[in-house]
Amino acid sequence: MWSVPESTTDRTEWPESAPPPWPAGVRATLWWHRATAAARELGPEGAVLPVTLAMMVDYLDSPVGPYREILASPVLRAPGRRSGPMPRMAVPFIAVDSEPSVHGGRVHWSLPKVPAAFDGDVHGVFEASSVSSSGGQWRVSTTAHPRGPRLPIAGALGFAQPAESGGRLVTASARLRGHFRYARVSVRAVGPTLADWLVAGTHHGVVITDGRMTTGPAKLR
Repeated sequence: MWSVPESTTDRTEWPESAPPPWPAGVRATLWWHRATAAARELGPEGAVLPVTLAMMVDYLDSPVGPYREILASPVLRAPGRRSGPMPRMAVPFIAVDSEPSVHGGRVHWSLPKVPAAFDGDVHGVFEASSVSSSGGQWRVSTTAHPRGPRLPIAGALGFAQPAESGGRLVTASARLRGHFRYARVSVRAVGPTLADWLVAGTHHGVVITDGRMTTGPAKLR
């Protein structure tokens, strides 16, 4: 399974999870910045957009119960015949505080989820949002400063992961409706690779103040 060291585990057994679709109530902080050389080198083969996208998500309810998540895509896959008409995340780093969610990510969507501990408010409105792995190899801390009005949002996020064999892609989409605010997001990342491609500093972002999201089943392309 494609991953960076921060999202690699030797464990193979996890509590089983329900198959998709996965509906959920969400709050989240998302940010993006220009991809570094390390991010472009790490990124998948093929046409890409040199943008790093990351997010912390608070799932208020889901088929595996409430949980929190951090994920990052070093670059975005460009639209194309194989990946579809919209840019898609390519996710080698994703961590959650739910073992059934680890199972769901790895089995249903080829996402290299690993367990992590979360501190603070994932929503990131009132205080720092921070996450650390249980093994202490990495840590990402964010502080979001929302600005401007609360606005409606409706759309989809997609991702495309390398399949285990055959050079194919595992793709899926998550559809979201809710409200957001623009934000400036301050980020600090440490770890074996994260500091090279998840850039420290203050970046453009958004805070999803409330939303409903449904992640659909994967397709093999």
